[in-house]
Amino acid sequence: MTDLVVVAFPEHETAFALRAKLATLQKNYLIDMEDVVVVVKDAKGKVKLHQAQNLTAAGAVSGGFWGTLFGMMFLNPLLGAAIGAGAGAISGTLTDIGINDKFMKDLAASFQPGCSAVFVLVRKFTGDKLLESLDEFRGKGRVLQTSLVKDQEESLRVFLESQQQDAPDAAGAVGVASPS
Repeated sequence: MTDLVVVAFPEHETAFALRAKLATLQKNYLIDMEDVVVVVKDAKGKVKLHQAQNLTAAGAVSGGFWGTLFGMMFLNPLLGAAIGAGAGAISGTLTDIGINDKFMKDLAASFQPGCSAVFVLVRKFTGDKLLESLDEFRGKGRVLQTSLVKDQEESLRVFLESQQQDAPDAAGAVGVASPS
């Protein structure tokens, strides 16, 4: 089963740092992610998605390979590669795997300018070891939404929001109402 976790931050750097840390932890088998996206609302209020995978480039490479192969069969590999790369790039642009882009943009639209969030689709994780490894993020974010079981969600919420007793409410910091 795959779970969604959305963590918001009052600035961009921490969100990108968390994504990089999660990628490292995936290499160490502490987490298995299906998708991870950093969503940023810039100073002008424009929402940008920073996908971990560039589907357009991947589609172009794959299309170029298959186009070359078919082009060789018909004695024109360069034309086949060009057509295949173009078709692959278009296919990659139109493909949406993982977390729904519209969902991420809609949620981020309610952020204040300059804020960000990390959207993670998690297949499985080692809870206690994972949180220990993420200690540098303790008290820096706010859990906006998860599909975790209640105990796991509460542990994550306490961990990420634990040092914010004296700070203003993180929901106000990112301009998002607490999920119900």
